[in-house]
Amino acid sequence: MRLEGTYTLEAPRDRVWELLNDPHVLVRCTPGMKQLEPAEGDTFKATMEVGVGPVKGTFQGKVEVAERKAPEQITLRVQGGGSAGMVRAEGTITLREEDGRTVLSYVGEAQVSGLIASVGQRMIGSVAKMLADQFFSNLIKEASASR
Repeated sequence: MRLEGTYTLEAPRDRVWELLNDPHVLVRCTPGMKQLEPAEGDTFKATMEVGVGPVKGTFQGKVEVAERKAPEQITLRVQGGGSAGMVRAEGTITLREEDGRTVLSYVGEAQVSGLIASVGQRMIGSVAKMLADQFFSNLIKEASASR
């Protein structure tokens, strides 16, 4: 499944970059994120609660910063699993400064398997898009609050 989108934040690119690299901000912005703790290197242990239709579950996994080009691009890899299934995803966020604002674009691929995929197969794309929209809306609020 492919996800992509663009958002404009009323904050300078350096500030948005700082927010995207702050684990506390990521926990506050990510729907269902319960925990994000540093592991080794640029890897974090993560705990999330996610639901697709009638299937809900807690996922344990890791988030890895695969590539970082400050302050313009970050690539993340996510792996996780739980009783409801498994998730693997990779995505890149690109930041472009424009008139003191930041234009944020993202593109990613996700693979979902297990019960969550079989029961909620038709809903996964719309749920993933909704979660991404919630994350970036929350990030926009964080950027506005910190000005």
